[in-house]
Amino acid sequence: QFVESGGGLVQAGDSLRLSCAASGKTFPYWGAAWLRRTPGKGPYFVAAINEDGTDSVYSDSVTGRFTVSRNNAENTLSLQMSSLQRGDTGSYYCALTGKPLARSGDDYPLWGQGTQVTVSP
Repeated sequence: QFVESGGGLVQAGDSLRLSCAASGKTFPYWGAAWLRRTPGKGPYFVAAINEDGTDSVYSDSVTGRFTVSRNNAENTLSLQMSSLQRGDTGSYYCALTGKPLARSGDDYPLWGQGTQVTVSP
């Protein structure tokens, strides 16, 4: 089970930090990612990190603006977002996978409930 937090309504150019708290003891053994959903569209890959946090990948649209990190001792996943743009608006979900650094939402069988990020002009 995951609980995401940190979403909200911000202006373009602002920053936000999303957090995901996972329960259980297996979190450190999974690759993790942040995925985004918007109405009428499939999941959009944002960022992924491997099991021990030593490697990460990003979508082209967020590279240089977002940073994904994890703390396995605390079972948490984070996404630091800066220079937010209107196109970043959506529901953000943390997700786990047995295929670390996968870029397709189909590779993530475990999802949280999401947190909404809305970026105004």
